[in-house]
Amino acid sequence: MEIYSTEEQQAEAIKNFFRENGTSLALGAVLALGGLYGWKAYNQNQIASAETSSEAYNTLIESGEVLSKSDAFLADNADSNYAVLAAFVAAREAVEAGKLELAATKLQFVVDTVKSPELKATALLRLARVQAAQGESEKALSTLSQSVPAGFTAQVAEVKGDIYLSQGEKDKAREQYQAAIDADGAENNALLQIKLDDLAIVSN
Repeated sequence: MEIYSTEEQQAEAIKNFFRENGTSLALGAVLALGGLYGWKAYNQNQIASAETSSEAYNTLIESGEVLSKSDAFLADNADSNYAVLAAFVAAREAVEAGKLELAATKLQFVVDTVKSPELKATALLRLARVQAAQGESEKALSTLSQSVPAGFTAQVAEVKGDIYLSQGEKDKAREQYQAAIDADGAENNALLQIKLDDLAIVSN
């Protein structure tokens, strides 16, 4: 790049540049500014939307009526991460109330809408447990057949083991518990080894 020794030379060079490139540069500047302002407006809208959803979520939680009011909240905030949080809370309350079908509906909402693979995997595991508790073991196993991050492999195998055990299929349950242990599931779950050991005792 040429270095200009005086302000006059710099000014003259700028004038020449604009004479040669003025039209295209001006158009580029307009487009760039338009994109900049559009991006700022988009960000501001996203922030405002997130703040609104956050306030609505806090109001929902503090109301103590998450289960009864969750449908309206999910409908109004379906594209927000707070909808996912609300669905998880509503599902937990539904399970505690013995409303398993409703819990399954809330968890299915998470599965269908959440973008995070980890949150989706968490929802799939909980949904499978709810379905198993409803007596829908095959449906639960189908739910667990969906792809999840590698870090959830042990948890999926353990839940499958629990389902097979509830069906009286001890060999399949043993296989799944062993698969969970092989995936390092026992490192943070001492109960997993106990489950496998109990099956070993029963099989003798």
